[in-house]
Amino acid sequence: VFLSLQLFGTIVWILVASSGVPLPLLQGWVMFVAVTAWFLSIVFLSVFLFGYANRIAVNWNQADFIFHGTTFVFYFGAFLLQAATTSLHHLPCKSNSTTQERILSGHEYNISIAASV
Repeated sequence: VFLSLQLFGTIVWILVASSGVPLPLLQGWVMFVAVTAWFLSIVFLSVFLFGYANRIAVNWNQADFIFHGTTFVFYFGAFLLQAATTSLHHLPCKSNSTTQERILSGHEYNISIAASV
């Protein structure tokens, strides 16, 4: 589970970072969740790999459940915000030019869809 969390967390991190950021507040939260979950899962994995789990008297089943439950809630919230940002694709960008520009270009729209999924 930790390795898949690392893999998918890294993919989300890369996709959100590579997309244009039309709404920095929304996508900033998505990036914060992806980076924080990625880092904490590395810490959690290191505790088990280096044998600290045997030295620390903690109910690791409960800690694992709480960690993954919290991560799920934050990732679900990040998914909703990323999907909301992606749904704004059809809205025109407010600019002084006479050409109608979109908030997200076609390529950025595809990246935002992939990051949402």
